[in-house]
Amino acid sequence: MTKRAEPGKILYTQAYDYILNRIRRGDWKAHDKLPSVRALAGELQLHRLTVFRAYGLLKEHGIVYVKEKSGYYVSEGTPYEEPAGAGGYASATAPRHEAGRLQNALSEIHRIPADYSFSQALIDPNLLPNLFLSDHVKQVFDRYPKLLGTYSSVQGDEELRELLSADLQRKNKLQVSPDELLITTGGQQAIDLLAGVYLRPMDHVLVERPTYSSALDCFRQRGARLLPVEIRRDGYDLDVVEAYLKRHKPRMFYMNPTFHNPTGYTVPAVQRKQLVELAERYGCLIVEDDAVHDVYFDAPPPPPLYSYDTEGWVVYLRSFSKYLAPGLRICAVAARAAAMVPLLTAKSLADNGTPLVNQKLFQHCFESVRLQLHLEKLRTALQIRRDVMEQALASGTGWQWFRPQGGLNLWVHLPDGLNANRLLTESIRRGLTFVPGTICDPMGEMNDQIRLSYSFMNEARIQEGVHLLVRLAEELVQSE
Repeated sequence: MTKRAEPGKILYTQAYDYILNRIRRGDWKAHDKLPSVRALAGELQLHRLTVFRAYGLLKEHGIVYVKEKSGYYVSEGTPYEEPAGAGGYASATAPRHEAGRLQNALSEIHRIPADYSFSQALIDPNLLPNLFLSDHVKQVFDRYPKLLGTYSSVQGDEELRELLSADLQRKNKLQVSPDELLITTGGQQAIDLLAGVYLRPMDHVLVERPTYSSALDCFRQRGARLLPVEIRRDGYDLDVVEAYLKRHKPRMFYMNPTFHNPTGYTVPAVQRKQLVELAERYGCLIVEDDAVHDVYFDAPPPPPLYSYDTEGWVVYLRSFSKYLAPGLRICAVAARAAAMVPLLTAKSLADNGTPLVNQKLFQHCFESVRLQLHLEKLRTALQIRRDVMEQALASGTGWQWFRPQGGLNLWVHLPDGLNANRLLTESIRRGLTFVPGTICDPMGEMNDQIRLSYSFMNEARIQEGVHLLVRLAEELVQSE
């Protein structure tokens, strides 16, 4: 059974991050005296023992030092190393710049060269309609000869927003107008924009446990306090959700309820309506990340939470290009006016609008009849790859997993005695990568679970890679 969050542990590591971020920003420089335990506890509204524990960990890592009967002071020129469980897979072994401590643990894994990449939750390019897309490029430039000579509007191309608005209304029963859509450069940018608009240091954010690791890193970088809510096959424990809403009044609940990343679970429709009601009652913004809505195998998923929202408490992120043309990086953000206005300002400051070429290329692919044929074939191909991965895992002993009905990943529980991070280290040496559960867990635990993506390699490579992973695991267990 998954262990529940320990609030004290969460708070002291986040107090640690808060102090460290301010040191890195230059708010407190070398040999500056830091606020007393009592003063900082009052400022952050934390128990003094929580702040004391954070200062102790900072001292242990050489970030601060103590003058007897005087207090805590900032150390000078000491490289920083991430403490276990305080946020991330990789350790920082070199000094950081004053601009701040930035981390994206998933990106660090993606940058590792690999013969067998089970870390990439992307579609194999060979499964995409590449010739069709190439033909479309010329057609788009013939239709819009001045396309390279202008910017998009900040909100996104009007024709594309009209197309997506009609599609969401027709297929998903979402009442969303073109004015309630913002086009961003991928879902990751949308998450970052929302974090920038709504989060300040020490704000609370509800997150699933486990969840998409780059979102966690984004929230940590803003100094947010993460409140983990365990996601299960039947959804969430709504009593736990409501207790967090009552006690902590979080600014947002970031969730991925459809073919969840990394577990593959899908939150049932009855809970979706109840979650929206809770958000309205307690004034918490729900950020619904829906990256693979159309990648289902047997039946379409339930309607998005956004379909139950009448008061503007849900912002819906719908990624489209992942299964058509990932290189175009197109995400539609659906939001009512109160949320849309600040998002437009944030988007203008970020890049002043997603490239118009990308939007027009995507538009003309998306509205084609060929897209629906492509989606049907893609679902079949991915289902076959899921089955091949499951068959290969079954060749080992003690591997357990949930069979997803859509999406791109398997969430796998390792055989007894295996450590995910140690297995990853050995796998990298053999040219294989995957995502360890530790970086998906807001508490930095789940070291006995991993995410394996079946979407990026063909069936033969999946079979070879999983058999290699199983052998490596057996060797590690035997060496203990």
